[in-house]
Amino acid sequence: MIIVTGATGQLGRQIVERLLSRVPANRVGVSVRDPQRAKEFADRGVRVRQGSFTTAADLAYAFEGASQVLIVSVDKMGEEAVRQHRAAIEGAVAAGARRILYTSHMGAGASSRFQACRDHAVTEEALRASGVPFTSLRNGFYTASAMQFLGHAMRSGEIVLPADGPVSWTAHADLAEAAAVILADEGRFDGPTPPLTAARALTFDDIAGIATEVTGRTTTRTTVPDDRFRQQLVEYGTPDEVADQLLGVFAAGRAGEFAAVDPTLATLLGREPVTLEAVLREQLPDGEGH
Repeated sequence: MIIVTGATGQLGRQIVERLLSRVPANRVGVSVRDPQRAKEFADRGVRVRQGSFTTAADLAYAFEGASQVLIVSVDKMGEEAVRQHRAAIEGAVAAGARRILYTSHMGAGASSRFQACRDHAVTEEALRASGVPFTSLRNGFYTASAMQFLGHAMRSGEIVLPADGPVSWTAHADLAEAAAVILADEGRFDGPTPPLTAARALTFDDIAGIATEVTGRTTTRTTVPDDRFRQQLVEYGTPDEVADQLLGVFAAGRAGEFAAVDPTLATLLGREPVTLEAVLREQLPDGEGH
């Protein structure tokens, strides 16, 4: 039995979908906060059980009989994220899983300038200390995050962000496919994987050039000081802590933390990963870029 947590989220749902093309549905289970949202999986024969990362004991039922547990990292940062990840690890150990997998980040490191990457590093240490074989999926930075940063830029024609560095933007769909491949081939990676990235690292200057080519309209890149960007975020209602975390992305990017490019993802997929250009073309309003 392969258990996937967070199976109603953007990444977890796609992992389960792709896993079902590789293993029988009765070998797949999901642990979700709201089983009703996973009804489509239950209808296809997937075992759906309620489970949250509140405490390890709460997960005993959700993880029961697991041979592998894939912990999809939570959409939080700091102590709360690490606490929930630890609870999930303890739950997987208690369930007798023979391998724990975890969706980490290519920039995971104790000295990262981005809080989430420091959280991933602490979680990976907890995995090492668990005594159970583990695989840490060092996922590239989600392309969806780039699209969020672009925000209204695709309409205004101006990307206004702090100074950045090259980032290996990588599509959720590709990372979900890779996770399914690795789950179906148990033990393919032991410990952290190589960076699972697209084939090219891009700066927002690069992205402005791509957007210009795709839309046929000039897209410019304007660099704003960190403090001014932070002030604008707070004025728009972003909490101080979140604004600081977002700035950490740019500081880490400038330090080259997300610049690695590796062929492992392409090898797992059996093809080249989806490019950011392809995502831009897909998400542009009808009539643009075609």
